[in-house]
Amino acid sequence: MAASPQSSIRAGIGCILVGIFCLTISDGLAKWLGAFYSPLQLLFLRALIALPLVAALVLFLSGRTALRTQHIGVHLLRGALNVASASCFYLGLTMLPLAENTAVAFCAPLFVTAISVAFLGEKVSKGSWLAILAGFAGVMVIVRPSPGNIQWAALLPLATALGYAVMMVSAKRIGARESMFTTMFHIVLGQLIFAGLPLALVWKPIDWAHLPGFIGIALCSTAGLGLITQAFRIAPASVVAPFDYFGLISAGLLGWFFWDELPDAWFYVGALTIAASGIYVALSTRRRR
Repeated sequence: MAASPQSSIRAGIGCILVGIFCLTISDGLAKWLGAFYSPLQLLFLRALIALPLVAALVLFLSGRTALRTQHIGVHLLRGALNVASASCFYLGLTMLPLAENTAVAFCAPLFVTAISVAFLGEKVSKGSWLAILAGFAGVMVIVRPSPGNIQWAALLPLATALGYAVMMVSAKRIGARESMFTTMFHIVLGQLIFAGLPLALVWKPIDWAHLPGFIGIALCSTAGLGLITQAFRIAPASVVAPFDYFGLISAGLLGWFFWDELPDAWFYVGALTIAASGIYVALSTRRRR
């Protein structure tokens, strides 16, 4: 019996909430291990552990043909962008509170919209442009730069958001016939390759007490991305997309519980502005399409 639309929506919301929580746990583990290892080493080991799991999942669900691609150049570009943006995010975790780093990175959907207009010729309403400007104003509220107080570390999650946005827009260059499982496999493979190339320069011997943390990063990040992907597959994007911002709440709670990080009132103003802007742009784009 086919699932009812209402049950699919509930399942989709459940998937994205659990997926976002998994990603928050992964970020928390990366913040902890980032005090001992470089972002490149974290990303390499994350991909090294996750790749066999992803490959097994792809083979089980779609067979060997899903491992092949006609767009290897695009996948390699996306792999390089993934490593660059994730390295900035992991480095930002060691220099900023978890919630602040997460909130600034959440302006990625605003970058996606702006890049799509500039390079793909997509049309955006005046309301969406105002929402994009409001979202970047929210970033400024969180960072609050001044001549005597410029948080250069805040540029790291902003660079993460930009790199992630370019990576998402570049996905349009991949043929529609390639499944999401092919894309998922090549993202992890690209991460392994590009994080591994300069690894000899930053490698540190692993403390075996940290091994559960590395495994946790790989499992939680893989499960989180898989659950979020499933959420968008089984429920309307306009319904599940706003729940993506649950990550702001979970990051704030995790930062408070483990690192005693208590954001000030301005953080909440900026975070709510970014979330509201992103939700407006997502819903507006969905309605136009």
